[in-house]
Amino acid sequence: MKRFLLTILPVLGCGLAGALFALHAWGLPPFTSSVQITDNAYVRGAVTTISPQVAGYIVEIPVQDYAEIRAGDLIARIDDRSYRARLDQAQASLAAARAALASLDLQRQSREAAVAVATAQIHNAEVVLAKAQLDLRRVIPLLESNVQSRSRGDDLRAAERQAEVGLEQARAAHLVAERALAETLGLRPNLEATIRGAEAAVHLAEIDLGNTRVVAPRDGRLGEIGARLGQYVAPGTQLTALVPDQVWVIANYKENQIAGMHPGQAATLRVDALGGLALSGHVERFSPAAGSEFSVIRADNATGNFTKVAQRLPVRIAIDPGQPMAGLVSPGMSVVVSIDVDQPVEEGETRLGARREMGGAG
Repeated sequence: MKRFLLTILPVLGCGLAGALFALHAWGLPPFTSSVQITDNAYVRGAVTTISPQVAGYIVEIPVQDYAEIRAGDLIARIDDRSYRARLDQAQASLAAARAALASLDLQRQSREAAVAVATAQIHNAEVVLAKAQLDLRRVIPLLESNVQSRSRGDDLRAAERQAEVGLEQARAAHLVAERALAETLGLRPNLEATIRGAEAAVHLAEIDLGNTRVVAPRDGRLGEIGARLGQYVAPGTQLTALVPDQVWVIANYKENQIAGMHPGQAATLRVDALGGLALSGHVERFSPAAGSEFSVIRADNATGNFTKVAQRLPVRIAIDPGQPMAGLVSPGMSVVVSIDVDQPVEEGETRLGARREMGGAG
């Protein structure tokens, strides 16, 4: 019996040690820890793809791969000769439209003067008619008493009739002048619209000319330059990528790890590319849904046999400023994130579970 115990005790010891090691490795009781760790975490950044907005041949690339760059610095320049010609053409069209409007203004002034002349002619014809009528009224008594000859009366009646016809002609000429003025005034809105269209064409041509210079939208570092001198590019052609200095970490925690996490909680970040160097950070916010909800092809758990799989919830973690090695962290690097969920909740902060309860109640 003693010999049997001496034989079985080492085996039992090894088995117990293996079981304890497995429990420790998986964080199971009695080795549970409040520190939640995940290696499913990566550095992210607002990487911007730099593309031209106009088509043409590249004539200048003053930058190199991975260069530091400032907002407004030239990345590439496209041949702008045709765009300058289009701008000149648009400016000429604008000048022609403005000249047409100026000519219309002169024509309007002429038509207004014609209306004034026609009005004066009406007044003159009215005076002539009134004079002819007075002459005829004075002569009629003399005609009836045979003091004046009938020919004299015929002449005065003819003069009155001519004065009436002259007044009608003056009024018709006045109507023609007014209609000509109205026609001229009606052309002004069309010319003004033409000018606005020409001004818009000039503005668009200036924008296209400015877009022949592809510049950096913000500070950062360039990726690999994918364009070459003499290459023909079109809108949307990828020239390079701009990586800004601001980066953060997305840690994809399992759903059974996030209980107790809250915004503002401290996090430890170990970046593989820096030899596991630990950086400090803090939780900024949580994804509104599990990562599976954003996949292109979503799983339908209502069909077939069901096997429960722990989902992962992306957690955005900010890297605390002022750390010397933080400037070496680049988007795409792998990170191991550790968060102690037993950290106390500071005043004004809300635990994830409470936030979800309020969201469900709303």
